[in-house]
Amino acid sequence: MVFDFEMIEKVYQDIVKNVDNARRYIKTPLTLSEKILYSHLWNNFDKPFVRGKDYVDFKPDRIACQDATAQMALLQFMQAGKSKVSVPTTVHCDHLILAKHGAKKDLKRANSVSSEVFEFLKTVSNKYGIGFWKPGAGIIHQVVLENYAFPGGMMIGTDSHTVNAGGLGMVAIGVGGADAVDVMAGMPWELKFPKIIGVKLTGELSGWTAPKDVILKVAGILSVKGGTGYIIEYFGPGAQSMSATGKGTICNMGAEVGATTSTFGYDESMERYLRATGRSKIADSANKIKEYLTGDEEVYRNPEKYFDQLIEIDLSELKPHLNGPFTPDLATPISEMAKKAKKNDWPLKVDWGLIGSCTNSSYEDLTRAASIAKQALEKKLKTKSDFGINPGSEQVRYTAERDGILKIFEDLDATIFTNACGPCIGQWDRSDLKGEEKNTIIHSFNRNFSKRADGNPNTHAFVGSPEIVAAIAISGRLDFDPLSDSLVNEDGEEVKLDPPSGFELPKDGFDCEDSGYIEPIDDGNKIEVKVNPKSERLQLLEPFKPIGNHINDARLLIKAFGKCTTDHISMAGPWLRYRGHLDNISNNCLIGAVNAFNKKTNFVKNQLTGEYGGVPDVQRFYKSKGIDTVVVGDHNYGEGSSREHAAMEPRHLGVCAVIVKSFARIHETNLKKQGMLALTFSNESDYNLIQENDRISFIDLKDFSPSRHLKVRLKHDDGSYDVIKLNHSYNSSQIEWYNLGSALNLIKRRAR
Repeated sequence: MVFDFEMIEKVYQDIVKNVDNARRYIKTPLTLSEKILYSHLWNNFDKPFVRGKDYVDFKPDRIACQDATAQMALLQFMQAGKSKVSVPTTVHCDHLILAKHGAKKDLKRANSVSSEVFEFLKTVSNKYGIGFWKPGAGIIHQVVLENYAFPGGMMIGTDSHTVNAGGLGMVAIGVGGADAVDVMAGMPWELKFPKIIGVKLTGELSGWTAPKDVILKVAGILSVKGGTGYIIEYFGPGAQSMSATGKGTICNMGAEVGATTSTFGYDESMERYLRATGRSKIADSANKIKEYLTGDEEVYRNPEKYFDQLIEIDLSELKPHLNGPFTPDLATPISEMAKKAKKNDWPLKVDWGLIGSCTNSSYEDLTRAASIAKQALEKKLKTKSDFGINPGSEQVRYTAERDGILKIFEDLDATIFTNACGPCIGQWDRSDLKGEEKNTIIHSFNRNFSKRADGNPNTHAFVGSPEIVAAIAISGRLDFDPLSDSLVNEDGEEVKLDPPSGFELPKDGFDCEDSGYIEPIDDGNKIEVKVNPKSERLQLLEPFKPIGNHINDARLLIKAFGKCTTDHISMAGPWLRYRGHLDNISNNCLIGAVNAFNKKTNFVKNQLTGEYGGVPDVQRFYKSKGIDTVVVGDHNYGEGSSREHAAMEPRHLGVCAVIVKSFARIHETNLKKQGMLALTFSNESDYNLIQENDRISFIDLKDFSPSRHLKVRLKHDDGSYDVIKLNHSYNSSQIEWYNLGSALNLIKRRAR
C-alpha cells in the first residue's frame, strides 16, 4: 500500500521547481540537504540563508508521533481549535509495552494496563484524521521507513529518532509535541538553518563490520554534542554500497551526536527497498528526478568547499566498535575492549544481549544476527548471556517467522519480545537483577545513559551492531573479540565464529497478515473525546500563564552537575504511564539530576525552611508560596529524547528560567515553546558563581529582544553580589511565545 501518493507527487513537482529557483540565488552547487530544505520553504526567498544563523519557516510533508509523546501532543492539539490535521499524521503505539515474558503475554498485558491511553489515542486520531498504528504493529521509525518515508521529503516526528527516515533520503527531524502541533494546525515550522557536516564513505563493509559501526565511529569523532545545529550528509561509493535499512541505522543514531538530522542521497538500494515494501510507484517517480534527490556531483567531488565540516571514513578499514558505558560517544574498537575494560574495572561478565529497538530491527539485521546464532547451534555452543530480540515491525516479525529466522533465536533460548521499544526505553522488567548490582549488558540500541534500560545506575550498557551483540551474548564476555578469539563448546572443543551473513531483503518478499494500521474516518466531527477527570493517566491541559518581565529574588531549585539528559530531567521507564497526565508526571521532575552542592540526586535545599527534600516536593512548596525559581545546568543540557515533558514539567511546577552552559537543540526549543526562558552563560565559568542560597533577579527582562543579552544579579548569602551576562537565541516570534505564555497560546489566539 502506498500512503499519500498524491502528496508525494506534488512534492516531486515542487522540488524540481524550487531547486531550480534556488539556483538563481545560490551561485554554488547544492548539497542534498540544501535541495530538500530550499524545496520545503514556507515563504519565497530572494537571497541564500546563512547556515547556523537565520531562522527559517519550513513546510514539512508529514508528522509521526509515538504513543508516549503523542498523548501530550494531541492534548495540546485539542486546544488549537482545528477540526482536522493539516498534513498527513500518524500515531504509533510502541512505547507503552513492558518487555518481560515475551511478545504474546507482554502485548496482552499492555492492552489491559494501558487500555485507557490506547483508546484515547485511537479516538483522537479518528476524530482529527490521523492514521493509527495499534500496539504490536511495530516501532514507529521502522514502520515509517516501511510505509511513509520517501526520498527528498521532509518530515518531523515527536521522537528524536525520527531521523531514521534519512535512510530513505529524507530530511526527517525530531521535535517536541508543540512543534508538531504547529504543523498539525497548518502553521509553519521554524528551524535555524542548519550547518552541514559531510561524511565521505569510501571502501566497502565486510566481515564483522556493519553499518552500526559507521555511526559508532562518527559518535566517537563528534561527541554527543558535536552535531548540534548540523545536518550530517553521507555520500561516496561506500554510502551507495549499503542497504537502505543500513543507512537508516546510521541516520537513526545521529540523534546521539545532537545532529538535527542525517541523510543519504537517493540510490539503487533505496529503490530496491521501496519496491520490496510495495512502493514501486514512488520509486518510479523518484527515478524521473534522480538528480534532485542527491547532492550535486561537484559537491561530492570537492566536499571541503561545500560542507562546514568534513569527515572521511574508509569502510574497508573500519573495525567493529562497542560504545559506552553510560554515554553513546565513548567509542572503542572491539579489539581494544579487553584492555580498556580491565583498566576501567568494567564488569566482564555480560548478563544480557539485546537486539532491536527503532534501529537494528530490520529484516537484514535479524538475518545477520541469526547467522551467528545458527553457528552457535551448529558448533554446539550455548549462550552464556540472556538474549532478547525486538523485531522492528509486524511485517518484519511475520516475514522473519515465515523464513525460520525467529526459530533460530528461539532454539538458542532467546526471548522474542513484542514489536516495540521495550528495554531501550526502560520498559523492561528485568527479573535477573533486583537491586543496584554492578553488571554489564550489551545491546544494539542507541542510548546507554545511567539507569536507561533497567533503572539500575550500575548497569554498564555497551552499544554494538546486532551481529556483535549476538557473538558477545554467546560468549558471555565483554572482552570477547569474535575476529580473533575462540570459544569452547559443549564437547570441550575450541571453535571460532565465522563472520556474519544475511539478506538485504527477503527473497520471497515481505508478508504480513495484519499490519496493525487503522485508517481514520473521513469526518470525525461527531466523535467526542472523553477524559475521566479522576484518571491517573490522562489530564486535559490548561493554558500556561505568561511568566512576565519581573523575576526578582528567584530561588535556585537545583544546580545540576555534569551530564543532565532528558532522562535525568524526566525519567522514562515506569513514568511512561503518566505521559498524558502533566501533574502526575511532574512528580519525576529533575529527580535524576545530580545536585552540584552535595552530589546527590533528588535532594535539594528548600531555601525557606532550610530543609532538604525531593526536587518536585521543594518546587511545589515554592509554587504554593508564589516564589519564582531557576534551574542551572552544565553542557548539552537536555541531551537525548525529544520528550517535551522535560520542559513542561518544570513549567507546570513554576520554574521560570533554565540557565546552562549549552543546550541540546530539541530541549532548548521545547523550553521556548512552553513560554520559559532558555538561556546560556556568556562566560561558562559563571556557572561556578551560582551558590546554593542565591537569590536571582533579572535586571533587564523588560527589554527582552533578539540579539540582546540579558543580565541577572546574584545575591549571595553573605550579602555580596555578582552580575552575570546571559545569551539567548530567541527571535521575535519566540519572544512572542514567551510574552503570551506559550506557543500554543499564540496558535489559539490566531484560531479565534
